[in-house]
Amino acid sequence: MGQITFRRFAAADAPAVVQLVAKTMRISNRVDYSETYIENALTRLDESHYLELDQRSHFYVVCDQNKLIGTGAIGPFWDIPDEYSFFAIFVDPAFQGQGIGTRIVNTLEADPFFAQAQRIEIPASITGRPFYEKFGYQIKHHQAEPDAEGLYRLEKFHTPDQ
Repeated sequence: MGQITFRRFAAADAPAVVQLVAKTMRISNRVDYSETYIENALTRLDESHYLELDQRSHFYVVCDQNKLIGTGAIGPFWDIPDEYSFFAIFVDPAFQGQGIGTRIVNTLEADPFFAQAQRIEIPASITGRPFYEKFGYQIKHHQAEPDAEGLYRLEKFHTPDQ
């Protein structure tokens, strides 16, 4: 691992984000999801999806030298005041287990949106759920199984900064 940097997403990052997400889902999520599920999800996660996400969130990328190796975003949860959500948290499988995901969550929890939040929700994959639980995010409404989208809804309550 070389020089790891965090910065805000730029439109030119969109192709690399699409590639990173596809690689990560095909490798890391294949244990919990079928190939059909993953490929269907990836058809929606194109460049325009991430360009739009950037417009409504604070979207970060993580780079090792010039190679994009991680992403994460925090943005409004629908139009509910004081509620935010994490989106698009992915780490290149070659860099998983090295603290990059933890640094992404820490970056999102240091973001001004998080400072305003009373509640943060994460649509978590089956694969990612245990990772988020380590940060105090808990299953919403005692959800026993993944929902119709194949996800768990996790949440954390927070006292906004004054």
